[in-house]
Amino acid sequence: MRAAVSLLVAAGLLVAAPVAWADPSVADWARLRMCESTDTYTVVSADGRYFGAYQFDLPTWRSVGGAGLPSQAGQSEQDYRALYLYRMRGWQPWECAGKLGLAPDADAGSGRAPSRADSAYIAVPIWPGRVYLEGDCAPELAVWQRRVNQFGYQLAADGCYDSWTYQAVKDVQAANDIRVTGQLGRQTWNAVWIGNRPVT
Repeated sequence: MRAAVSLLVAAGLLVAAPVAWADPSVADWARLRMCESTDTYTVVSADGRYFGAYQFDLPTWRSVGGAGLPSQAGQSEQDYRALYLYRMRGWQPWECAGKLGLAPDADAGSGRAPSRADSAYIAVPIWPGRVYLEGDCAPELAVWQRRVNQFGYQLAADGCYDSWTYQAVKDVQAANDIRVTGQLGRQTWNAVWIGNRPVT
């Protein structure tokens, strides 16, 4: 959040639920994080005032029940506090939301406190920070392979970057307007959770 905001959460703020509730999509959260922090949960702004993937300032973090520094909290904790803030104030606290044109939905500013289960959908496995090439083997690759298999691929999901995985990487890149290199980096990693489905 680029503007210091404070949020007072009063007891009894909860409101009756309408027929249907909604929360921002996984893709909207990912776009917000990328703009705010390049999707880095441990980042601290250069001026030392904003922390974590959602760039909380400390008063805002504490107003939604956060403890310690946001940048030292785990991914699921930061996701939960971000959803909590969204339900209290909508997209207003995040400058990037305006830049990205993120539209509020029925839950924005509803005052309906989320459960931890409510925020679990936000999680996209964090990119391991390494660009994978054909021939590489790493346990994290199996996570990506299992996700791609949900699109109809039949990869071994053994964590080894074989020729079948190479083809899947290129398919994902082509479907998401990522330069087709066959290298599995951050964009290609994230695309299987928040991007377009590859053509199999």
